Amino acid sequence: MIDLQDQLRSLFPDHQPEEPQSNETAKPDDPIIWLQSDPLICKYEKRKGKPITIIEGYNGADHDFKLLAKQLKQQLSVGGSFKNGTIIIQGDYRDQIMEQLQSLGFKTKRVGG
Repeated sequence: MIDLQDQLRSLFPDHQPEEPQSNETAKPDDPIIWLQSDPLICKYEKRKGKPITIIEGYNGADHDFKLLAKQLKQQLSVGGSFKNGTIIIQGDYRDQIMEQLQSLGFKTKRVGG
C-alpha cells in the first residue's frame, strides 16, 4: 500500500515540501484577550421564566468580548449570545463562569442573589 506522501511525490515530482513553521509564542487555540482592571459584572436574571446569566462591563474591543463569549459557551456546553456589549448565557452558571474568568485573569463581581 502506498502512503499519501508517496502518492503526492508521484503526482508532483517538482514540488518541494515546506517545513512547518513553529511559532511557540502565538497559539491559535488560545486567543489573546485584553484584560482590564475593572471587574466584570456577573448577574442572574429570569427572562420569560427561564434563568440566564449576564456578563457585562467589558471595556475592550467587541471582538475580544465575542471570543470570550464563544470560549465560555464551549467550556460550559451551553447556548448563549453576545448582544449590545453583554454576554448572555442560558442557565444559572455564575459560579462556573466566575471561576473561568478568574483563571483567565479577570476580576469578577457577583451581582444579585
